[in-house]
Amino acid sequence: MCRLHPFHWVPADGERHATTAGRPLGGYPDGTVLETLCGRELRAVSGELAWLWFTCPDCDHEAHRMAGAPLPRRHRSRVAPSSTV
Repeated sequence: MCRLHPFHWVPADGERHATTAGRPLGGYPDGTVLETLCGRELRAVSGELAWLWFTCPDCDHEAHRMAGAPLPRRHRSRVAPSSTV
């Protein structure tokens, strides 16, 4: 198996988080406690719908930094632009 980056994505606490913990074949079992790139210790959740959760912004920023990839423009600011009429 090819491992492109030193992190893996895992659903936990209502968001998709990233972790550098070794990923077992088949993914992290429900309830596995993992330290995430945002600095929190969370329990993994499995299931198809969990992968549709929003991505943790702090994990996303750190994952992009670790991968040496710029964030897409829409992710650079967490503040929504003000609307002008």
